[in-house]
Amino acid sequence: MKFLNEAVVVASDVYRRAAYGRNHPLAIARVETALDLAGDLGWLAGRVHSSPVADCDLLTRFHTRDWVSALAAADASGVVAPEVRARHGLGGMENPLFAGVFERASTSVGGSFEAARLALDGRVAFHPAGGTHHGRPDGASGFCYFNDPVFAILGLLDGGLERVAYVDLDAHHGDGVENAFASDPRVWTISIHEAGRWPGTGALDDRREGRARNAPVPRGIVDAEYDLLITEGVAPILERLEPEAVVVTCGADPLLGDPLSSMRLSNGALWRAVTQVIAHASRAVVLGGGGYNPWTLARYWAGLWGVLAGFPLPGTLPEVSRARLAALDCDLVEEEDRDPAWTTTLVDLPSEGPIRDEIRTIAGAIRAG
Repeated sequence: MKFLNEAVVVASDVYRRAAYGRNHPLAIARVETALDLAGDLGWLAGRVHSSPVADCDLLTRFHTRDWVSALAAADASGVVAPEVRARHGLGGMENPLFAGVFERASTSVGGSFEAARLALDGRVAFHPAGGTHHGRPDGASGFCYFNDPVFAILGLLDGGLERVAYVDLDAHHGDGVENAFASDPRVWTISIHEAGRWPGTGALDDRREGRARNAPVPRGIVDAEYDLLITEGVAPILERLEPEAVVVTCGADPLLGDPLSSMRLSNGALWRAVTQVIAHASRAVVLGGGGYNPWTLARYWAGLWGVLAGFPLPGTLPEVSRARLAALDCDLVEEEDRDPAWTTTLVDLPSEGPIRDEIRTIAGAIRAG
C-alpha cells in the first residue's frame, strides 16, 4: 500500500450507551465490541483519536437546518411531533427516537470528518462507527439519521483533492452518498450490494452522470465471486481514475450469518476487498456500516483493523475475547444458527462455491467505460 504514515482509529465512548430502544436491529453491541476485541489483542495503544461532535455549522453543509433542528428538538423533548415524523422520517420502528440520538448521530459525522483530516496526512483512518450511508439531506432513512460518509468526502475535498472514490461494500445500496455527489465531477461512487434488498436502488445501469457504478449481486454470493468483482470490476475503474483518496463503507451485513442479507461471504473476502481498494490511493478513510449479527460484525471489524494496522491475525482468540463474545446476544440470530467458531476464532473459514456467469457479467458491466 502507498500510505505514508500509520493507520489510526477514530472512536468515542458515546457508542457504549444504549441506543435505538428495544427490538431494533441495531440495538446490539457493535462498535464497542469490535474495539474491545482489538484492545484485547493489544492493537490499539497509541492509535486511537477521539471523535469530535459535529456542530450545526458542519451538519448543515449537507443536511437542512430544519432537519438538524428537528432532530435536536425531538431529542431534547423526547417527543416526535406528527409533522416531524411525516416530513423527516423520524420515529417509528425504522428510525426511532431514543435518548442521546442527536449526540450519537453528530458524533458519527464528527468522527468521519476527523478521519478525513487524518487521512489527508497520508494515513488510513478507520472509523467503525461511520457508514450511515442512507441519511437524506432532510431526514432519516434506513437506520441513518445523518450521512457521515458524505462528510468524510467533504473533508477530503476541503483539502483540495480533485479525485475522490467512494466504494460501498455494505449489503445495501449506498443511495444517500450516490445522490449527494451525483453532480460533483470530483467524486466517483461504486456500490456492491445485494439485488432486491432495501432500498431497491442501485441498478446495474444506474450511472447517474457517468461517475456512478453499481453492482447488484445475486443471493448467496461466495468469496471467489466477490474476489472477481473486486479484481475485474472495481480495480479497473480505480486504476483509470487514479483517486487521490478513497472512502470505503465496510458494512458487515454481506457476511454469512447476517440476518438482514442473503450474502455468504467470509470476513477474509471483505478484508481482501478493502485492502485492494485502498491500495489505489495514498489516503483512505475506512468506515463501518450495517451489520446485524454481533459476533460476525465484531470479529470482522476487529480483524479489519488488524489488517489495516499490519498486525498478524491470531488463530484463536484469548480467553478474555472468548468470554466477551460468548456474552453477546441477538434476537435476530437463533441459537441453533450460531456457529461455535464465532466465539473462539477471529478468521472465518472461506465461503466456497463456483463463480456464476452472472457475476462475470456484472464485473464486465461495471468496469466498462
